[in-house]
Amino acid sequence: MVKTLRNLSVEPTFVLLGFTDFPGLRVPLFLLFLVMYIVTAVGNLGMIGIIKVNSKFHTPMYFFLSHLSLVDFCYSSVVTPKLLENLVVEDRTIFYWSCMLQFYLSCVAVVAESFLLAVMAYDRFVAICNPLLYAVAMSQRLCALLVAGSYFWAMFCPFVLLCYALQLSYTGRKVINHFFCEYTSVIAVSASDTRVPHLLLFCFATFNEVSTLLIIFTSYVFIFVTVLKMRSASGRRKAFSTCASHLTAITIFHGTILSLYCVPNSKNSRQTVKVASVFYTVVNPMLNPLIYSLRNKDVKNVFRKIVDTKVPFH
Repeated sequence: MVKTLRNLSVEPTFVLLGFTDFPGLRVPLFLLFLVMYIVTAVGNLGMIGIIKVNSKFHTPMYFFLSHLSLVDFCYSSVVTPKLLENLVVEDRTIFYWSCMLQFYLSCVAVVAESFLLAVMAYDRFVAICNPLLYAVAMSQRLCALLVAGSYFWAMFCPFVLLCYALQLSYTGRKVINHFFCEYTSVIAVSASDTRVPHLLLFCFATFNEVSTLLIIFTSYVFIFVTVLKMRSASGRRKAFSTCASHLTAITIFHGTILSLYCVPNSKNSRQTVKVASVFYTVVNPMLNPLIYSLRNKDVKNVFRKIVDTKVPFH
């Protein structure tokens, strides 16, 4: 308690180095990340809007998809604006509580996305393997509970990590070798013993990854077996194409998380961590609307109708 009061009495400040190792690339990187953020915002918010206003998409699959889009938009909005700012200004300072809040919200988004991807895989398993029972099995109540459970766990895990991070000693002006307040980078500048926070992060990350990947893997095994039994060749191609798209996004997201947080005593350099973090903080939220939504024929047809209605051609 005394340590906490002492930390609050003299609030430290952090400096995010970002991509200062490449000064000649600051303008190109700014333009690149700006375009990616715009695509992310338009894609995810557009998907949420299309799903909400069109009754055709009031199904469990699109219900989960709307929440995935919401998480992706929020995640990108927590990280990317500060990244863009630090590419064009010299003062890259971020206040102590702002940094802790950015860490917490970004971590909430990561955990929520992990479990939403698992929920979506389970939803596809029920739809493909038990189509006659789909409406009963995936009831509105169950869907709401699955999403609520994902959000609850996503808020609980980072809260525990945050409590430990707040107990660490930070004095003066600390330089964080990252483009956002990523957990390992923040606690690395602490003067305290960080073995317990690192162990907690490893345990939470490993549990989350193993549990969600087990659900995803099991669901897709049953999906593949069911698809192989289909008599229609076109049906098999369509199902495999959809699964390949989903697995691509899952591989990018989970592959990065596994390499960064689920390897004990990892010797990844700070530069490697920064580059890898770009994939799950900036690239993945941009790709998800394209992979999960915009390649969907029904979504594209609705989008064309909206465009034709708003911008009639004479």
